[in-house]
Amino acid sequence: MKQRVVVGLSGGVDSGVAAWLLKQQGYEVIGLFMRNWHDTTGLISAECSYEDDVLFAEMVAKKIGIPFHQVDLSEQYRTRVVDYLFREYAAGRTPNPDVLCNREIKFDAFVEEALKLGAEKVATGHYARVTMFNSDQGPVFRLLGGLDKNKDQSYFLCQLNQKQLSYAMFPLGDLTKPEVREIAREQNLANAERKDSQGICFVGKVDLPVFLQQKLASKKGQIIEVPKNGYSMPTGNTISDLSEAVEFYPEMGKVIGEHQGAHFYTIGQRKGLNIGGKEEPLFILATDVINNIIYVGQGQNHPLLFKKALLVKQNEVHWIRPDLALKPGDQRDCFARIRYRQELQKAHLICQPDGIHLIFDEPQRAVVAGQFAVWHYGEELIGSGSIG
Repeated sequence: MKQRVVVGLSGGVDSGVAAWLLKQQGYEVIGLFMRNWHDTTGLISAECSYEDDVLFAEMVAKKIGIPFHQVDLSEQYRTRVVDYLFREYAAGRTPNPDVLCNREIKFDAFVEEALKLGAEKVATGHYARVTMFNSDQGPVFRLLGGLDKNKDQSYFLCQLNQKQLSYAMFPLGDLTKPEVREIAREQNLANAERKDSQGICFVGKVDLPVFLQQKLASKKGQIIEVPKNGYSMPTGNTISDLSEAVEFYPEMGKVIGEHQGAHFYTIGQRKGLNIGGKEEPLFILATDVINNIIYVGQGQNHPLLFKKALLVKQNEVHWIRPDLALKPGDQRDCFARIRYRQELQKAHLICQPDGIHLIFDEPQRAVVAGQFAVWHYGEELIGSGSIG
């Protein structure tokens, strides 16, 4: 009897090819399209509208010859992903909704719907790999990156747990994006040349301030420029560091403009300040949502844009492999990254009662609170957590 696999068909080329591959491999494949968003507030482009997405998904399912179903998960998506996004921005942090979407929707709410269709496994078009081995305590699942280093999406799966990985199948993990496109062309799939989606998962490409103003009000505040050198400043780029420096050196706290709300900006951001006349472009060094102040500096190599260490608080630490979790006092070398597509960096994990301290061999640019740091042992993604 064939194993039944439900594939999350999004209308994009990746999920379409994933479904075709599974059908070729002898699985009983069912396509399931999930609608997760209805609102168009702040949407820049209608290129990836719901109507287009579902049409392409249905055409691909028909071409492959698999059943096609739809499910509306918009209520779960709003409460478990979008509300989180608003809370994080309001707190002056920069969230990653795609990571939460995988944890809360694609491999939770969606899996529940797939099980209703008799699924034994759930597949998506992610460029990642899952392997399994048997231990004395039972099966252990390993999350590995996709072989296409330019498309490796294991970062976005960094919050999955062992139960979620036990359902997961990633048929594209051994392929490159060009190979996937070629398969789609050879099979005459309707979405073979369709562009990849951009922006917030299931929402699309948005004008972020307009999108956030649904719940976060505009509020004028000061933009303060911090010079590159000439002062003995505290290390790091925390609010307290910069506030302390500006208070101690009033002459350095030069107000150079106004913004519309500190919660609309993030560390490392260049666009959106609308201030010219500087020798080098301005970049955001820190945001203070309590006092509604943005600190900026000239040049992409401003020293306050770099940090060598970060903290993932204990309640934010997630181990994909609980059997490899560090205990307070433990240390281990690893490879880590703080954003999607960043090259893995040599680092050192130190577990303390307050959480995981991640110390990099080389200072990292734009370490952003609310984003996810992930750590690897060899090729395996072991754990992750939201940066404090």
